[in-house]
Amino acid sequence: MSAESPRQDEHYLKVFRQNFRVWRGNRPFWAGLLVLLGGFPIMYFPYANLQIGNLTLAMATTAGAGSLIIGVLLVVLGVSLWFQKHVQTFAGVAAILLALVSIPVSNFGGFLIGFLLSMIGGAMAVSWAPGKPAVEPAKTEAAYGGDAREVAAGGTDGVSTPNDLSGTSPVNGANGRHSAG
Repeated sequence: MSAESPRQDEHYLKVFRQNFRVWRGNRPFWAGLLVLLGGFPIMYFPYANLQIGNLTLAMATTAGAGSLIIGVLLVVLGVSLWFQKHVQTFAGVAAILLALVSIPVSNFGGFLIGFLLSMIGGAMAVSWAPGKPAVEPAKTEAAYGGDAREVAAGGTDGVSTPNDLSGTSPVNGANGRHSAG
């Protein structure tokens, strides 16, 4: 092994970390993580046997299968928030509803741990909005050959294609408010 191999590994780790930060920033990552983590106590506690000294405490409920279904659905919703960001509103509302249903079904929603994680994650998913892309620098008249005012007014962009395909622009007064139909 050469002495430079750790530096190459550091480069790959840095690139991986940067790519992960970009991926995480483009989706409701933390909401998905909280919903995912909220599903585990909800599906675990109805099947758990706790040992307190020599005393075995079984927390099995009559709705154990319902707890398992709620927990699995919360885990699936959490993963879908990561990989299908366009379903964030549906997944958030569904997580909130499942968390509310888990209170009577699953030992007070996994002893309130799963309930609180799922409620907060669901609320974060519903309220998440994608970030706005970085603003491009303002285009000057030199970039368009002196006709920047025409471009700003809805004219052509130097390639002879109109910017406004709908024909409704605040410049020509037809912005859709006074159209019949």
